[in-house]
Amino acid sequence: MELESLNATFVIDTFLLLLIGIGPKIALVPFLETTKQMPEATKRRVLRKMLTTAATVAVLLLVLGGLLTRLLHFSPGALGVASGIILLIIAVTMVLGQHDRNSGSDPAEDQDPMQAAVYPLAVPYLLNPAGIVVLVTASAEASTIAVDAVVVGLLIVVLALDVVVFRWAVQVSSHLDPSRMLVTEKIFGFLLAALAVQLMLNGLSDVGVIHLTGH
Repeated sequence: MELESLNATFVIDTFLLLLIGIGPKIALVPFLETTKQMPEATKRRVLRKMLTTAATVAVLLLVLGGLLTRLLHFSPGALGVASGIILLIIAVTMVLGQHDRNSGSDPAEDQDPMQAAVYPLAVPYLLNPAGIVVLVTASAEASTIAVDAVVVGLLIVVLALDVVVFRWAVQVSSHLDPSRMLVTEKIFGFLLAALAVQLMLNGLSDVGVIHLTGH
Protein backbone atom coordinates (compact mmCIF):
# COMPACT_ATOMS: atom_id res chain seq x y z
CA MET A 1 0.00 0.00 0.00
CA GLU A 2 1.62 3.21 -1.20
CA LEU A 3 1.07 6.05 1.28
CA GLU A 4 3.23 8.78 -0.24
CA SER A 5 0.68 10.38 -2.55
CA LEU A 6 -3.05 10.67 -3.10
CA ASN A 7 -4.54 9.43 -6.35
CA ALA A 8 -7.48 7.39 -7.56
CA THR A 9 -5.52 4.14 -7.36
CA PHE A 10 -4.64 4.79 -3.72
CA VAL A 11 -8.26 5.57 -2.81
CA ILE A 12 -9.65 2.51 -4.61
CA ASP A 13 -6.99 0.14 -3.26
CA THR A 14 -7.41 1.41 0.30
CA PHE A 15 -11.20 1.14 0.10
CA LEU A 16 -11.04 -2.42 -1.19
CA LEU A 17 -8.51 -3.44 1.48
CA LEU A 18 -10.66 -1.90 4.22
CA LEU A 19 -13.75 -3.56 2.73
CA ILE A 20 -11.99 -6.91 3.07
CA GLY A 21 -10.39 -6.06 6.40
CA ILE A 22 -13.37 -4.64 8.26
CA GLY A 23 -16.24 -5.20 5.83
CA PRO A 24 -19.24 -7.47 6.36
CA LYS A 25 -18.40 -10.54 4.26
CA ILE A 26 -16.25 -12.62 6.61
CA ALA A 27 -18.40 -11.89 9.67
CA LEU A 28 -21.81 -12.21 8.04
CA VAL A 29 -22.25 -15.99 8.06
CA PRO A 30 -20.76 -16.45 11.58
CA PHE A 31 -23.02 -13.65 12.83
CA LEU A 32 -26.12 -15.28 11.34
CA GLU A 33 -25.11 -18.70 12.69
CA THR A 34 -24.38 -17.38 16.18
CA THR A 35 -27.57 -15.33 16.48
CA LYS A 36 -30.05 -17.59 14.65
CA GLN A 37 -31.66 -18.88 17.88
CA MET A 38 -31.63 -15.53 19.68
CA PRO A 39 -34.62 -13.23 20.20
CA GLU A 40 -34.68 -10.14 17.99
CA ALA A 41 -33.79 -7.83 20.87
CA THR A 42 -30.72 -9.92 21.73
CA LYS A 43 -29.66 -10.03 18.07
CA ARG A 44 -29.70 -6.25 17.96
CA ARG A 45 -27.69 -5.98 21.17
CA VAL A 46 -25.10 -8.39 19.78
CA LEU A 47 -25.00 -6.41 16.55
CA ARG A 48 -24.45 -3.09 18.35
CA LYS A 49 -21.72 -4.61 20.53
CA MET A 50 -19.98 -6.21 17.56
CA LEU A 51 -20.01 -3.03 15.48
CA THR A 52 -18.94 -0.69 18.28
CA THR A 53 -16.14 -3.03 19.37
CA ALA A 54 -14.74 -3.41 15.85
CA ALA A 55 -15.01 0.32 15.18
CA THR A 56 -13.33 1.24 18.48
CA VAL A 57 -10.43 -1.15 17.91
CA ALA A 58 -10.05 0.08 14.33
CA VAL A 59 -9.82 3.72 15.44
CA LEU A 60 -7.31 2.84 18.16
CA LEU A 61 -5.14 0.98 15.64
CA LEU A 62 -5.31 3.90 13.24
CA VAL A 63 -4.31 6.35 15.99
CA LEU A 64 -1.79 4.23 17.88
CA GLY A 65 -0.56 1.75 15.26
CA GLY A 66 2.59 3.68 14.46
CA LEU A 67 3.43 4.02 18.14
CA LEU A 68 2.88 0.30 18.70
CA THR A 69 5.27 -0.63 15.89
CA ARG A 70 7.98 1.45 17.57
CA LEU A 71 7.28 0.33 21.14
CA LEU A 72 7.09 -3.37 20.25
CA HIS A 73 9.89 -3.17 17.67
CA PHE A 74 8.16 -4.87 14.77
CA SER A 75 8.02 -3.69 11.17
CA PRO A 76 4.94 -3.47 8.93
CA GLY A 77 6.52 -6.34 6.99
CA ALA A 78 6.59 -8.56 10.07
CA LEU A 79 2.99 -7.59 10.76
CA GLY A 80 2.07 -8.56 7.20
CA VAL A 81 3.60 -12.03 7.61
CA ALA A 82 1.91 -12.62 10.98
CA SER A 83 -1.45 -11.34 9.73
CA GLY A 84 -1.19 -13.45 6.60
CA ILE A 85 -0.68 -16.58 8.70
CA ILE A 86 -3.70 -15.82 10.89
CA LEU A 87 -5.85 -14.88 7.89
CA LEU A 88 -4.85 -18.13 6.17
CA ILE A 89 -6.02 -20.10 9.22
CA ILE A 90 -9.36 -18.26 9.12
CA ALA A 91 -9.67 -18.87 5.37
CA VAL A 92 -8.90 -22.60 5.72
CA THR A 93 -11.51 -22.83 8.48
CA MET A 94 -14.06 -21.14 6.21
CA VAL A 95 -13.32 -23.53 3.33
CA LEU A 96 -12.81 -26.81 5.16
CA GLY A 97 -14.45 -26.25 8.53
CA GLN A 98 -17.49 -28.40 9.07
CA HIS A 99 -19.65 -28.73 12.12
CA ASP A 100 -22.97 -30.34 12.77
CA ARG A 101 -25.45 -27.51 12.68
CA ASN A 102 -28.02 -29.66 14.48
CA SER A 103 -25.82 -30.87 17.29
CA GLY A 104 -25.59 -27.59 19.15
CA SER A 105 -21.86 -28.11 19.58
CA ASP A 106 -20.76 -24.82 18.02
CA PRO A 107 -18.66 -23.16 20.75
CA ALA A 108 -19.93 -19.70 19.82
CA GLU A 109 -23.48 -20.76 20.70
CA ASP A 110 -22.37 -21.72 24.23
CA GLN A 111 -20.85 -18.30 24.90
CA ASP A 112 -22.55 -15.36 26.54
CA PRO A 113 -24.04 -13.38 23.60
CA MET A 114 -22.18 -10.20 24.49
CA GLN A 115 -18.90 -12.08 24.82
CA ALA A 116 -19.46 -13.71 21.42
CA ALA A 117 -20.13 -10.25 19.99
CA VAL A 118 -16.62 -9.20 21.01
CA TYR A 119 -14.88 -12.49 20.21
CA PRO A 120 -15.01 -13.98 17.66
CA LEU A 121 -17.54 -11.76 15.85
CA ALA A 122 -15.95 -8.30 16.26
CA VAL A 123 -12.38 -9.62 16.23
CA PRO A 124 -11.16 -11.51 14.23
CA TYR A 125 -14.20 -11.86 11.93
CA LEU A 126 -15.39 -8.29 11.37
CA LEU A 127 -12.04 -6.63 12.03
CA ASN A 128 -9.77 -9.31 10.61
CA PRO A 129 -5.98 -9.51 10.11
CA ALA A 130 -6.13 -7.82 6.70
CA GLY A 131 -7.83 -4.81 8.29
CA ILE A 132 -5.28 -4.71 11.12
CA VAL A 133 -2.44 -4.59 8.57
CA VAL A 134 -4.07 -1.75 6.62
CA LEU A 135 -4.80 0.34 9.71
CA VAL A 136 -1.43 -0.15 11.41
CA THR A 137 0.45 0.46 8.16
CA ALA A 138 -1.55 3.62 7.53
CA SER A 139 -0.82 4.81 11.06
CA ALA A 140 2.90 4.05 10.76
CA GLU A 141 3.62 5.19 7.21
CA ALA A 142 1.08 7.83 6.15
CA SER A 143 3.10 10.79 4.89
CA THR A 144 0.58 13.63 5.03
CA ILE A 145 -2.53 14.73 6.91
CA ALA A 146 -4.45 14.42 3.63
CA VAL A 147 -3.60 10.71 3.42
CA ASP A 148 -4.71 10.24 7.04
CA ALA A 149 -7.96 12.08 6.30
CA VAL A 150 -8.71 9.88 3.29
CA VAL A 151 -8.08 6.69 5.27
CA VAL A 152 -10.37 7.93 8.06
CA GLY A 153 -13.06 8.85 5.55
CA LEU A 154 -12.89 5.47 3.85
CA LEU A 155 -13.01 3.72 7.23
CA ILE A 156 -16.19 5.63 8.08
CA VAL A 157 -17.73 4.61 4.73
CA VAL A 158 -16.92 0.93 5.31
CA LEU A 159 -18.27 1.02 8.87
CA ALA A 160 -21.47 2.65 7.61
CA LEU A 161 -21.77 -0.15 5.05
CA ASP A 162 -21.36 -2.66 7.88
CA VAL A 163 -24.24 -1.06 9.77
CA VAL A 164 -26.52 -1.22 6.71
CA VAL A 165 -25.64 -4.81 5.77
CA PHE A 166 -25.92 -6.28 9.27
CA ARG A 167 -29.16 -4.46 10.06
CA TRP A 168 -30.57 -5.82 6.82
CA ALA A 169 -29.30 -9.30 7.73
CA VAL A 170 -31.07 -9.18 11.10
CA GLN A 171 -34.34 -8.28 9.38
CA VAL A 172 -34.18 -10.95 6.67
CA SER A 173 -32.16 -13.67 8.43
CA SER A 174 -35.14 -16.01 8.64
CA HIS A 175 -35.57 -15.85 4.84
CA LEU A 176 -31.93 -16.44 3.84
CA ASP A 177 -31.05 -19.77 2.24
CA PRO A 178 -28.40 -21.40 4.50
CA SER A 179 -26.99 -23.52 1.66
CA ARG A 180 -26.40 -20.48 -0.55
CA MET A 181 -24.79 -18.61 2.30
CA LEU A 182 -22.53 -21.60 2.94
CA VAL A 183 -21.46 -21.75 -0.71
CA THR A 184 -20.58 -18.05 -0.78
CA GLU A 185 -18.61 -18.50 2.44
CA LYS A 186 -16.55 -21.33 0.89
CA ILE A 187 -15.84 -19.34 -2.27
CA PHE A 188 -14.85 -16.25 -0.32
CA GLY A 189 -12.65 -18.44 1.85
CA PHE A 190 -10.64 -19.42 -1.23
CA LEU A 191 -10.20 -15.76 -2.14
CA LEU A 192 -9.15 -14.92 1.41
CA ALA A 193 -6.56 -17.70 1.31
CA ALA A 194 -5.03 -16.06 -1.77
CA LEU A 195 -5.04 -12.69 0.00
CA ALA A 196 -3.39 -14.28 3.05
CA VAL A 197 -0.59 -15.68 0.90
CA GLN A 198 -0.13 -12.28 -0.75
CA LEU A 199 0.09 -10.60 2.68
CA MET A 200 2.84 -13.03 3.67
CA LEU A 201 4.72 -12.52 0.40
CA ASN A 202 4.48 -8.73 0.72
CA GLY A 203 5.68 -8.94 4.31
CA LEU A 204 8.62 -11.15 3.39
CA SER A 205 9.50 -8.76 0.58
CA ASP A 206 9.29 -5.75 2.92
CA VAL A 207 11.75 -7.30 5.36
CA GLY A 208 14.09 -8.30 2.53
CA VAL A 209 13.72 -12.07 2.70
CA ILE A 210 12.46 -12.34 -0.89
CA HIS A 211 12.15 -10.06 -3.89
CA LEU A 212 8.82 -9.66 -5.66
CA THR A 213 8.93 -8.49 -9.26
CA GLY A 214 7.04 -5.25 -9.56
CA HIS A 215 6.64 -4.95 -5.77
